[in-house]
Amino acid sequence: MKPVTLGVIVGNRGFFPAHLCKTGRATILKVLEEEGFKVIALDEETTQYGSIFSLSDSQKCADLFKAHREEIDGILITLPNFGEESAIANAMRWSGLNVPVLVHAFPDDMTKMTILDRRDSFCGKMSACNNLLQYGIRFSLTSQHCMDPEGPAFRKDLQDFGAICRVVRGMRSARVGAIGARPAAFNTVRYSEKLLERSGITVVTLDLSELFGRAAKIKPGDTNLNAKLENVRGYVPSGGVPNESMMRMAKMGVVIDDWMQENALDASAIQCWTAMEQYYGVVPCTIMSMMSNTLVPSACETDIAGLVGMYAMVLASGKPSAIVDWNNNFGSDPDKA
Repeated sequence: MKPVTLGVIVGNRGFFPAHLCKTGRATILKVLEEEGFKVIALDEETTQYGSIFSLSDSQKCADLFKAHREEIDGILITLPNFGEESAIANAMRWSGLNVPVLVHAFPDDMTKMTILDRRDSFCGKMSACNNLLQYGIRFSLTSQHCMDPEGPAFRKDLQDFGAICRVVRGMRSARVGAIGARPAAFNTVRYSEKLLERSGITVVTLDLSELFGRAAKIKPGDTNLNAKLENVRGYVPSGGVPNESMMRMAKMGVVIDDWMQENALDASAIQCWTAMEQYYGVVPCTIMSMMSNTLVPSACETDIAGLVGMYAMVLASGKPSAIVDWNNNFGSDPDKA
């Protein structure tokens, strides 16, 4: 899965010790690299230690982010000292980015509370967040108000934030395939294509008759067919399954793979009941499971709304997702099914 790229803003304030921004920036960049993130940030030559506190600094930061707007998935605001709240808010506004934002503040050290080393980031974070609210910029907070960036708690916050960035990045331009119509008996999977499109999610359709027709044209010995057949047999036990059924399943898999590649689709939902069984002679469960297992989720009953949830979970976790039937109660235990 593509790494998350964060734009990093290091807040600074003239009255407070600037050397904290130098060391703080270095620590943040080190932790981000260790956690697998890519970074877009001002360098130490462009502004003082790569931090921002003036109008000019804000513009430089905004210009940098605008130049990399296609790369940046989220913004991390970090405060090694109090930070200049208006500089942070201006940089965010002028960048024009609409991505997730995480606000972090360094903790003070009780043994270093003189004017030479006092951070005051605790208060600075409240001021920065207040300005972001005034500017209408949405943001997330770390699990603790001030956090050691090298500690495990902040590293977990970073990974959670990375998951949010992946979900936002993926869902804003998702393309999903609907293969077949909604089964008449499944009103529960109704959805609106127009509402999804308004959120950036495009639905591309394929009629079952076209799927069956394309599959029928695949000749025995086709290279892709042989490869798919081998993949299916390696994925699930197939002893006792008629060869004709295996061939039909593999042909269907080839058609779906080609169609999804042609249309740059991220996921699919299939009318798997009951027309597939009645008029094509196989169930698509194995093919759907194989796709889902490679992080290309596939949902039953043309359930596009459920599929969107599956894809969001894949983006967040980097692992396969599934929609599981909950069919029966479990004795007298109300918490089991």
